[in-house]
Amino acid sequence: MASIPLKKNKNKAGTGSTGSFFRQWGMFFRQFMKHPGMIGSVIPSSATLVDRMLDQVDWRNTRLFVEYGPGVGTFTRSILDRLPADATLLTIDLNLDFVAYLEAEIDDPRLRVVHGSAADVRRFIKEAGHYQADYVLSGIPFSTLPDGVGTAICAETRAALRPGGAFLIYQYSRYVCDMLTPLFDDVSDSLEWRNIPPCRMIRAVKQDLMAQAA
Repeated sequence: MASIPLKKNKNKAGTGSTGSFFRQWGMFFRQFMKHPGMIGSVIPSSATLVDRMLDQVDWRNTRLFVEYGPGVGTFTRSILDRLPADATLLTIDLNLDFVAYLEAEIDDPRLRVVHGSAADVRRFIKEAGHYQADYVLSGIPFSTLPDGVGTAICAETRAALRPGGAFLIYQYSRYVCDMLTPLFDDVSDSLEWRNIPPCRMIRAVKQDLMAQAA
């Protein structure tokens, strides 16, 4: 399904007010209560986790960044703060309430919000006018997905990434690593304790074509 155009406020990404802060937390908590299996935690990611995940990105050479499950935009706003002016951020979410919230709250021409499954990432990338993504970030709780869905998302993500691109995942378990290892050439895992609860940071890199030929 295509993005849902709504009247947007005047705030640019990275700016906000006390009112927008409480709207964000209120929306996050309500959606967690309605769909706990889709969100994974009642508390949004910490600023430390956000910074450590995004510090892995070569922003200067990024033209398409994809985010799965943006929710209320905890990562989205920080991505836009770092993203080059001529780049695109494509966010994909199954939750229509989150899609509508982001459309209304973030006014940035680089942002494209779509409603749908991460398993359809290649179609959404094509519809956005791109061929492959430089990075894909995901907070989807893979351990709660129906059988086969997580594996399909990982496979489609690898196909959607350019050679040398990376799949960046933040999770509360290593469950997804078993899905990544057969598909990606380099999978690493570390723990960020300064998050509630402590969160795993997983990076899966698609091998560069030059490395394959060597």
